[in-house]
Amino acid sequence: MTEFLSLTWLADLWQLVYAWTLENVFVVGNAVQLAVVAAALGAAMVIAHYLGPWLRGLKAPNGVRRILNVLGPLVLPLVWLALQWIAISAARTADWPFRVLEIFASLLTAWVVIHLVSQVARHPVWSKVITWTAWSIAALNIVGLLEPTIAVLDSAGITVGNMRISLYTVAKSTLALAVLLSLAVYVTGLLESRIRTARNLSPSVQVLFAKSLRIVLISLAILIAIDSVGIDLTALAVFGGAIGVGIGFGLQKVISNLISGVILLMDRSIKPGDVIAVSGTYGWVTALGGRYVSVVTRDGIEHLIPNEMLISERVENWTHSNRQTRLKVDVGVHYDSDIKQAIALCLEAVAETERALTDPEPKCLLIEFGDSSVNLQIRFWISDAQNGVQNIKSAILLKVWDKFKEHGIEIPYPQRDLHLRSGGDSIGSLKSA
Repeated sequence: MTEFLSLTWLADLWQLVYAWTLENVFVVGNAVQLAVVAAALGAAMVIAHYLGPWLRGLKAPNGVRRILNVLGPLVLPLVWLALQWIAISAARTADWPFRVLEIFASLLTAWVVIHLVSQVARHPVWSKVITWTAWSIAALNIVGLLEPTIAVLDSAGITVGNMRISLYTVAKSTLALAVLLSLAVYVTGLLESRIRTARNLSPSVQVLFAKSLRIVLISLAILIAIDSVGIDLTALAVFGGAIGVGIGFGLQKVISNLISGVILLMDRSIKPGDVIAVSGTYGWVTALGGRYVSVVTRDGIEHLIPNEMLISERVENWTHSNRQTRLKVDVGVHYDSDIKQAIALCLEAVAETERALTDPEPKCLLIEFGDSSVNLQIRFWISDAQNGVQNIKSAILLKVWDKFKEHGIEIPYPQRDLHLRSGGDSIGSLKSA
Protein backbone atom coordinates (compact mmCIF):
# COMPACT_ATOMS: atom_id res chain seq x y z
CA MET A 1 0.00 0.00 0.00
CA THR A 2 2.89 2.34 0.81
CA GLU A 3 4.45 1.93 -2.60
CA PHE A 4 1.22 2.99 -4.33
CA LEU A 5 1.22 6.25 -2.36
CA SER A 6 4.92 7.01 -2.89
CA LEU A 7 5.95 10.14 -4.74
CA THR A 8 7.53 8.07 -7.50
CA TRP A 9 4.27 6.19 -8.17
CA LEU A 10 2.25 9.41 -8.12
CA ALA A 11 4.69 11.07 -10.52
CA ASP A 12 4.50 8.12 -12.91
CA LEU A 13 0.70 8.22 -12.77
CA TRP A 14 0.70 11.95 -13.51
CA GLN A 15 2.99 11.44 -16.47
CA LEU A 16 0.72 8.70 -17.79
CA VAL A 17 -2.44 10.82 -17.46
CA TYR A 18 -0.70 13.83 -18.94
CA ALA A 19 0.55 11.84 -21.93
CA TRP A 20 -2.89 10.32 -22.53
CA THR A 21 -4.50 13.76 -22.33
CA LEU A 22 -2.04 15.22 -24.81
CA GLU A 23 -2.52 12.31 -27.14
CA ASN A 24 -6.31 11.98 -26.97
CA VAL A 25 -7.72 15.32 -25.79
CA PHE A 26 -5.45 18.19 -26.79
CA VAL A 27 -5.22 17.24 -30.44
CA VAL A 28 -6.01 19.15 -33.58
CA GLY A 29 -8.92 16.90 -34.50
CA ASN A 30 -10.70 17.47 -31.19
CA ALA A 31 -10.06 21.19 -31.39
CA VAL A 32 -11.59 21.25 -34.87
CA GLN A 33 -14.59 19.30 -33.64
CA LEU A 34 -15.09 21.69 -30.70
CA ALA A 35 -14.92 24.56 -33.15
CA VAL A 36 -17.57 22.86 -35.31
CA VAL A 37 -19.78 22.39 -32.21
CA ALA A 38 -19.42 26.09 -31.35
CA ALA A 39 -20.14 27.12 -34.95
CA ALA A 40 -23.21 24.88 -35.02
CA LEU A 41 -24.42 26.48 -31.78
CA GLY A 42 -23.95 29.97 -33.19
CA ALA A 43 -25.79 29.09 -36.40
CA ALA A 44 -28.58 27.44 -34.39
CA MET A 45 -29.02 30.58 -32.26
CA VAL A 46 -29.35 32.72 -35.38
CA ILE A 47 -31.87 30.36 -36.98
CA ALA A 48 -33.87 29.98 -33.74
CA HIS A 49 -33.99 33.77 -33.37
CA TYR A 50 -36.08 34.00 -36.56
CA LEU A 51 -37.78 30.58 -36.48
CA GLY A 52 -39.16 30.85 -32.93
CA PRO A 53 -41.28 34.02 -33.43
CA TRP A 54 -42.48 32.68 -36.79
CA LEU A 55 -43.76 29.48 -35.17
CA ARG A 56 -45.42 31.41 -32.32
CA GLY A 57 -47.24 33.68 -34.76
CA LEU A 58 -48.25 30.87 -37.11
CA LYS A 59 -52.04 30.44 -37.38
CA ALA A 60 -52.90 26.78 -36.98
CA PRO A 61 -55.72 24.57 -35.63
CA ASN A 62 -55.83 23.88 -31.90
CA GLY A 63 -54.24 20.43 -32.23
CA VAL A 64 -51.33 21.72 -34.32
CA ARG A 65 -51.01 24.71 -32.00
CA ARG A 66 -50.56 22.42 -28.99
CA ILE A 67 -47.78 20.56 -30.80
CA LEU A 68 -46.10 23.85 -31.69
CA ASN A 69 -46.34 24.98 -28.07
CA VAL A 70 -44.53 21.80 -27.01
CA LEU A 71 -41.81 22.24 -29.66
CA GLY A 72 -41.45 25.99 -29.09
CA PRO A 73 -38.86 25.79 -26.25
CA LEU A 74 -36.96 23.14 -28.23
CA VAL A 75 -36.33 25.18 -31.36
CA LEU A 76 -32.72 25.98 -30.42
CA PRO A 77 -31.66 22.47 -29.27
CA LEU A 78 -33.46 20.83 -32.22
CA VAL A 79 -31.75 23.06 -34.77
CA TRP A 80 -28.41 22.58 -32.99
CA LEU A 81 -28.93 18.80 -32.96
CA ALA A 82 -29.80 18.78 -36.67
CA LEU A 83 -26.63 20.74 -37.50
CA GLN A 84 -24.61 18.34 -35.33
CA TRP A 85 -25.85 15.31 -37.24
CA ILE A 86 -25.16 17.04 -40.53
CA ALA A 87 -21.57 17.65 -39.35
CA ILE A 88 -21.26 14.00 -38.23
CA SER A 89 -22.48 12.75 -41.61
CA ALA A 90 -20.03 15.04 -43.42
CA ALA A 91 -17.14 13.91 -41.17
CA ARG A 92 -18.00 10.23 -41.64
CA THR A 93 -18.13 10.69 -45.43
CA ALA A 94 -14.76 12.51 -45.46
CA ASP A 95 -13.23 9.98 -43.02
CA TRP A 96 -12.53 12.69 -40.43
CA PRO A 97 -12.72 12.18 -36.64
CA PHE A 98 -16.16 12.87 -35.18
CA ARG A 99 -16.08 11.40 -31.64
CA VAL A 100 -16.53 14.78 -29.93
CA LEU A 101 -19.42 15.58 -32.26
CA GLU A 102 -21.08 12.29 -31.29
CA ILE A 103 -20.73 13.07 -27.57
CA PHE A 104 -22.47 16.43 -27.96
CA ALA A 105 -25.13 14.88 -30.21
CA SER A 106 -25.83 12.15 -27.60
CA LEU A 107 -26.24 14.70 -24.82
CA LEU A 108 -28.50 16.90 -26.94
CA THR A 109 -30.62 13.92 -28.00
CA ALA A 110 -31.08 12.81 -24.39
CA TRP A 111 -32.03 16.34 -23.32
CA VAL A 112 -34.59 16.73 -26.14
CA VAL A 113 -36.12 13.30 -25.44
CA ILE A 114 -36.46 14.01 -21.72
CA HIS A 115 -38.08 17.39 -22.38
CA LEU A 116 -40.56 15.87 -24.83
CA VAL A 117 -41.37 13.04 -22.41
CA SER A 118 -42.07 15.54 -19.63
CA GLN A 119 -44.58 17.27 -21.93
CA VAL A 120 -46.18 14.18 -23.48
CA ALA A 121 -46.05 11.35 -20.93
CA ARG A 122 -48.98 11.55 -18.52
CA HIS A 123 -47.99 8.64 -16.26
CA PRO A 124 -45.05 9.40 -13.92
CA VAL A 125 -43.73 5.82 -14.05
CA TRP A 126 -43.40 5.84 -17.85
CA SER A 127 -41.85 9.31 -17.69
CA LYS A 128 -39.17 8.15 -15.24
CA VAL A 129 -38.46 4.99 -17.26
CA ILE A 130 -37.90 6.97 -20.46
CA THR A 131 -35.85 9.66 -18.68
CA TRP A 132 -33.47 7.21 -17.00
CA THR A 133 -33.16 5.19 -20.21
CA ALA A 134 -32.31 8.27 -22.27
CA TRP A 135 -29.58 9.42 -19.85
CA SER A 136 -28.20 5.86 -19.53
CA ILE A 137 -27.95 5.43 -23.30
CA ALA A 138 -26.26 8.82 -23.64
CA ALA A 139 -23.75 8.03 -20.86
CA LEU A 140 -22.91 4.59 -22.25
CA ASN A 141 -22.50 6.03 -25.74
CA ILE A 142 -20.13 8.73 -24.47
CA VAL A 143 -17.83 6.29 -22.67
CA GLY A 144 -17.99 3.81 -25.54
CA LEU A 145 -19.80 1.08 -23.61
CA LEU A 146 -23.15 1.16 -25.41
CA GLU A 147 -22.43 -1.66 -27.86
CA PRO A 148 -20.74 -3.92 -25.25
CA THR A 149 -23.68 -3.39 -22.90
CA ILE A 150 -26.13 -4.33 -25.64
CA ALA A 151 -24.10 -7.45 -26.38
CA VAL A 152 -24.11 -8.50 -22.70
CA LEU A 153 -27.86 -7.96 -22.37
CA ASP A 154 -28.54 -9.80 -25.59
CA SER A 155 -26.45 -12.78 -24.52
CA ALA A 156 -28.65 -13.42 -21.49
CA GLY A 157 -31.80 -14.92 -23.00
CA ILE A 158 -33.89 -17.98 -23.65
CA THR A 159 -35.34 -19.52 -26.81
CA VAL A 160 -39.04 -20.36 -27.02
CA GLY A 161 -39.78 -22.20 -30.26
CA ASN A 162 -38.48 -20.02 -33.08
CA MET A 163 -38.45 -16.90 -30.90
CA ARG A 164 -35.54 -15.78 -28.71
CA ILE A 165 -36.20 -13.57 -25.70
CA SER A 166 -33.28 -11.78 -24.02
CA LEU A 167 -32.82 -9.00 -21.49
CA TYR A 168 -32.08 -6.66 -24.36
CA THR A 169 -35.34 -7.64 -26.08
CA VAL A 170 -37.32 -7.05 -22.88
CA ALA A 171 -35.66 -3.67 -22.28
CA LYS A 172 -36.15 -2.62 -25.88
CA SER A 173 -39.82 -3.66 -25.91
CA THR A 174 -40.46 -1.88 -22.59
CA LEU A 175 -38.91 1.33 -23.86
CA ALA A 176 -40.76 1.13 -27.18
CA LEU A 177 -44.04 0.44 -25.40
CA ALA A 178 -43.52 3.38 -23.02
CA VAL A 179 -42.74 5.79 -25.84
CA LEU A 180 -45.52 4.60 -28.14
CA LEU A 181 -48.18 4.50 -25.40
CA SER A 182 -47.26 8.00 -24.25
CA LEU A 183 -47.44 9.23 -27.83
CA ALA A 184 -50.75 7.43 -28.42
CA VAL A 185 -52.31 8.94 -25.30
CA TYR A 186 -51.06 12.41 -26.23
CA VAL A 187 -52.33 12.18 -29.82
CA THR A 188 -55.65 10.81 -28.53
CA GLY A 189 -56.01 13.85 -26.27
CA LEU A 190 -55.41 16.17 -29.21
CA LEU A 191 -57.95 14.38 -31.39
CA GLU A 192 -60.56 14.18 -28.61
CA SER A 193 -60.34 17.92 -27.99
CA ARG A 194 -60.78 18.46 -31.72
CA ILE A 195 -63.78 16.12 -31.85
CA ARG A 196 -65.49 17.84 -28.90
CA THR A 197 -65.37 21.17 -30.75
CA ALA A 198 -67.00 19.73 -33.90
CA ARG A 199 -70.49 21.24 -33.93
CA ASN A 200 -71.79 18.98 -36.68
CA LEU A 201 -71.35 15.87 -34.49
CA SER A 202 -73.86 14.92 -31.83
CA PRO A 203 -72.58 14.25 -28.27
CA SER A 204 -73.04 10.49 -28.64
CA VAL A 205 -71.11 10.40 -31.93
CA GLN A 206 -68.35 12.48 -30.34
CA VAL A 207 -68.04 9.97 -27.50
CA LEU A 208 -68.06 7.06 -29.98
CA PHE A 209 -65.33 8.58 -32.15
CA ALA A 210 -63.20 9.54 -29.14
CA LYS A 211 -63.33 6.11 -27.52
CA SER A 212 -62.81 4.32 -30.85
CA LEU A 213 -59.73 6.44 -31.58
CA ARG A 214 -58.33 5.75 -28.12
CA ILE A 215 -58.78 1.98 -28.52
CA VAL A 216 -57.32 1.94 -32.05
CA LEU A 217 -54.27 4.09 -31.22
CA ILE A 218 -53.41 2.22 -28.02
CA SER A 219 -53.81 -1.14 -29.83
CA LEU A 220 -51.56 0.06 -32.65
CA ALA A 221 -48.98 1.24 -30.12
CA ILE A 222 -48.90 -2.19 -28.47
CA LEU A 223 -48.69 -4.03 -31.81
CA ILE A 224 -45.93 -1.77 -33.13
CA ALA A 225 -43.98 -2.19 -29.88
CA ILE A 226 -44.23 -5.98 -30.15
CA ASP A 227 -43.27 -5.96 -33.83
CA SER A 228 -40.35 -3.56 -33.25
CA VAL A 229 -38.48 -6.12 -31.14
CA GLY A 230 -38.76 -8.82 -33.78
CA ILE A 231 -41.61 -10.85 -32.28
CA ASP A 232 -43.66 -12.52 -35.01
CA LEU A 233 -47.27 -11.39 -34.60
CA THR A 234 -48.58 -14.46 -36.42
CA ALA A 235 -47.14 -16.63 -33.66
CA LEU A 236 -49.45 -14.88 -31.23
CA ALA A 237 -52.58 -15.52 -33.27
CA VAL A 238 -53.37 -18.99 -31.88
CA PHE A 239 -52.39 -17.98 -28.37
CA GLY A 240 -54.48 -14.83 -28.61
CA GLY A 241 -57.45 -16.81 -29.92
CA ALA A 242 -57.30 -19.18 -26.95
CA ILE A 243 -57.12 -16.27 -24.54
CA GLY A 244 -60.03 -14.61 -26.35
CA VAL A 245 -62.24 -17.69 -25.90
CA GLY A 246 -61.39 -17.84 -22.20
CA ILE A 247 -62.08 -14.16 -21.73
CA GLY A 248 -65.33 -14.49 -23.66
CA PHE A 249 -66.65 -17.12 -21.24
CA GLY A 250 -65.35 -15.45 -18.10
CA LEU A 251 -66.33 -11.88 -18.94
CA GLN A 252 -69.68 -12.31 -20.67
CA LYS A 253 -71.32 -9.46 -18.77
CA VAL A 254 -68.41 -7.11 -19.33
CA ILE A 255 -68.33 -7.84 -23.07
CA SER A 256 -72.11 -7.53 -23.24
CA ASN A 257 -71.92 -4.11 -21.60
CA LEU A 258 -69.14 -3.03 -23.96
CA ILE A 259 -71.12 -4.06 -27.04
CA SER A 260 -74.27 -2.47 -25.61
CA GLY A 261 -72.31 0.76 -25.07
CA VAL A 262 -71.23 0.78 -28.72
CA ILE A 263 -74.85 0.21 -29.80
CA LEU A 264 -76.04 3.10 -27.62
CA LEU A 265 -73.43 5.38 -29.13
CA MET A 266 -74.23 4.32 -32.69
CA ASP A 267 -78.05 4.55 -32.55
CA ARG A 268 -77.92 7.70 -30.38
CA SER A 269 -80.89 6.56 -28.33
CA ILE A 270 -79.22 7.93 -25.19
CA LYS A 271 -76.72 10.77 -25.16
CA PRO A 272 -75.13 13.09 -22.59
CA GLY A 273 -77.66 15.63 -21.33
CA ASP A 274 -80.73 13.41 -21.82
CA VAL A 275 -83.22 13.06 -18.98
CA ILE A 276 -84.12 9.39 -18.53
CA ALA A 277 -85.97 7.10 -16.14
CA VAL A 278 -84.96 3.43 -15.86
CA SER A 279 -85.58 0.87 -13.09
CA GLY A 280 -86.91 3.53 -10.74
CA THR A 281 -83.98 5.91 -11.32
CA TYR A 282 -84.80 9.37 -12.71
CA GLY A 283 -82.05 11.81 -13.66
CA TRP A 284 -79.96 13.20 -16.47
CA VAL A 285 -77.13 11.48 -18.29
CA THR A 286 -73.74 13.02 -17.58
CA ALA A 287 -71.39 10.55 -19.28
CA LEU A 288 -71.41 7.46 -21.50
CA GLY A 289 -68.73 4.95 -20.52
CA GLY A 290 -67.57 1.73 -22.09
CA ARG A 291 -69.31 -0.32 -19.38
CA TYR A 292 -71.94 1.95 -17.86
CA VAL A 293 -73.95 5.18 -18.21
CA SER A 294 -73.67 7.79 -15.47
CA VAL A 295 -77.07 9.17 -14.40
CA VAL A 296 -77.25 11.92 -11.76
CA THR A 297 -80.52 12.32 -9.86
CA ARG A 298 -81.93 15.47 -8.29
CA ASP A 299 -80.55 14.25 -4.96
CA GLY A 300 -77.02 14.54 -6.33
CA ILE A 301 -76.54 10.77 -6.32
CA GLU A 302 -74.68 9.42 -9.34
CA HIS A 303 -76.04 6.06 -10.52
CA LEU A 304 -73.80 3.89 -12.72
CA ILE A 305 -76.28 1.93 -14.82
CA PRO A 306 -74.86 -0.96 -16.92
CA ASN A 307 -75.23 -0.46 -20.65
CA GLU A 308 -76.90 -3.84 -21.03
CA MET A 309 -79.79 -2.71 -18.83
CA LEU A 310 -80.45 0.27 -21.10
CA ILE A 311 -80.64 -2.08 -24.09
CA SER A 312 -82.76 -4.87 -22.61
CA GLU A 313 -85.16 -2.91 -20.36
CA ARG A 314 -87.73 -0.23 -21.00
CA VAL A 315 -86.24 3.25 -20.72
CA GLU A 316 -88.10 6.56 -20.57
CA ASN A 317 -86.11 9.20 -22.41
CA TRP A 318 -87.78 12.53 -21.76
CA THR A 319 -85.53 14.43 -24.15
CA HIS A 320 -84.74 11.93 -26.91
CA SER A 321 -86.29 13.79 -29.85
CA ASN A 322 -87.93 16.74 -28.09
CA ARG A 323 -86.87 18.44 -24.88
CA GLN A 324 -90.42 19.66 -24.16
CA THR A 325 -92.29 17.60 -21.55
CA ARG A 326 -95.96 17.81 -20.55
CA LEU A 327 -96.81 17.59 -16.87
CA LYS A 328 -100.20 17.05 -15.18
CA VAL A 329 -101.46 18.40 -11.86
CA ASP A 330 -104.79 17.23 -10.36
CA VAL A 331 -107.00 19.70 -8.42
CA GLY A 332 -110.32 19.03 -6.66
CA VAL A 333 -113.03 21.75 -6.37
CA HIS A 334 -116.17 21.81 -4.22
CA TYR A 335 -119.51 21.24 -6.00
CA ASP A 336 -120.81 24.62 -4.82
CA SER A 337 -117.87 26.52 -6.35
CA ASP A 338 -117.78 28.31 -9.70
CA ILE A 339 -116.03 25.72 -11.87
CA LYS A 340 -115.33 28.10 -14.75
CA GLN A 341 -113.70 30.59 -12.38
CA ALA A 342 -111.64 27.79 -10.82
CA ILE A 343 -110.38 26.78 -14.29
CA ALA A 344 -109.43 30.39 -15.06
CA LEU A 345 -107.56 30.70 -11.76
CA CYS A 346 -105.66 27.50 -12.46
CA LEU A 347 -104.53 28.84 -15.82
CA GLU A 348 -103.46 32.09 -14.17
CA ALA A 349 -101.35 30.12 -11.70
CA VAL A 350 -99.60 28.34 -14.58
CA ALA A 351 -99.01 31.61 -16.45
CA GLU A 352 -97.34 33.12 -13.37
CA THR A 353 -94.92 30.19 -13.00
CA GLU A 354 -91.59 30.97 -14.64
CA ARG A 355 -90.62 27.55 -16.02
CA ALA A 356 -94.05 26.78 -17.54
CA LEU A 357 -94.16 27.33 -21.33
CA THR A 358 -96.79 29.42 -23.06
CA ASP A 359 -96.33 27.48 -26.30
CA PRO A 360 -97.74 24.84 -26.34
CA GLU A 361 -100.61 26.53 -24.51
CA PRO A 362 -101.45 25.18 -21.03
CA LYS A 363 -104.89 23.62 -20.49
CA CYS A 364 -107.16 23.02 -17.52
CA LEU A 365 -109.77 20.31 -18.11
CA LEU A 366 -112.71 19.02 -16.13
CA ILE A 367 -111.91 15.34 -15.76
CA GLU A 368 -114.79 13.87 -13.74
CA PHE A 369 -117.43 14.40 -11.08
CA GLY A 370 -115.97 12.62 -8.10
CA ASP A 371 -117.55 11.42 -4.89
CA SER A 372 -116.54 14.50 -2.95
CA SER A 373 -115.29 16.98 -5.56
CA VAL A 374 -115.27 18.12 -9.11
CA ASN A 375 -111.87 16.95 -10.37
CA LEU A 376 -109.83 19.25 -12.60
CA GLN A 377 -106.50 18.54 -14.29
CA ILE A 378 -103.91 21.20 -15.20
CA ARG A 379 -101.75 20.26 -18.19
CA PHE A 380 -98.71 22.36 -19.03
CA TRP A 381 -95.33 22.02 -20.75
CA ILE A 382 -91.73 22.56 -19.64
CA SER A 383 -88.43 22.36 -21.54
CA ASP A 384 -86.01 21.77 -18.66
CA ALA A 385 -86.98 18.48 -17.06
CA GLN A 386 -83.41 18.12 -15.82
CA ASN A 387 -84.13 20.92 -13.34
CA GLY A 388 -86.81 18.88 -11.62
CA VAL A 389 -90.48 18.00 -12.03
CA GLN A 390 -91.95 17.91 -8.53
CA ASN A 391 -90.64 21.36 -7.68
CA ILE A 392 -92.59 23.05 -10.48
CA LYS A 393 -95.71 21.05 -9.63
CA SER A 394 -95.39 22.25 -6.05
CA ALA A 395 -94.99 25.86 -7.17
CA ILE A 396 -98.16 25.69 -9.27
CA LEU A 397 -100.19 24.05 -6.48
CA LEU A 398 -99.13 26.78 -4.06
CA LYS A 399 -100.27 29.47 -6.48
CA VAL A 400 -103.58 27.63 -7.00
CA TRP A 401 -104.05 27.44 -3.23
CA ASP A 402 -103.49 31.20 -2.81
CA LYS A 403 -105.83 32.10 -5.68
CA PHE A 404 -108.58 29.78 -4.47
CA LYS A 405 -108.34 31.32 -0.97
CA GLU A 406 -108.44 34.81 -2.44
CA HIS A 407 -111.55 34.17 -4.57
CA GLY A 408 -113.44 31.90 -2.19
CA ILE A 409 -113.02 28.70 -4.17
CA GLU A 410 -113.34 25.81 -1.72
CA ILE A 411 -111.21 22.68 -1.94
CA PRO A 412 -113.33 19.84 -0.48
CA TYR A 413 -112.34 16.84 1.57
CA PRO A 414 -114.18 13.51 1.89
CA GLN A 415 -117.14 13.39 4.31
CA ARG A 416 -119.15 10.50 5.76
CA ASP A 417 -122.72 10.55 7.10
CA LEU A 418 -123.71 8.07 9.81
CA HIS A 419 -127.36 6.85 9.86
CA LEU A 420 -128.76 4.92 12.88
CA ARG A 421 -131.80 2.66 12.59
CA SER A 422 -134.36 2.50 15.39
CA GLY A 423 -135.46 -0.89 16.75
CA GLY A 424 -132.73 -2.71 14.93
CA ASP A 425 -128.99 -2.82 15.04
CA SER A 426 -127.39 0.05 16.85
CA ILE A 427 -125.28 0.83 13.85
CA GLY A 428 -126.89 1.02 10.50
CA SER A 429 -125.06 1.65 7.29
CA LEU A 430 -122.52 4.12 6.14
CA LYS A 431 -122.97 5.91 2.91
CA SER A 432 -121.00 8.56 1.20
CA ALA A 433 -122.23 12.15 1.38
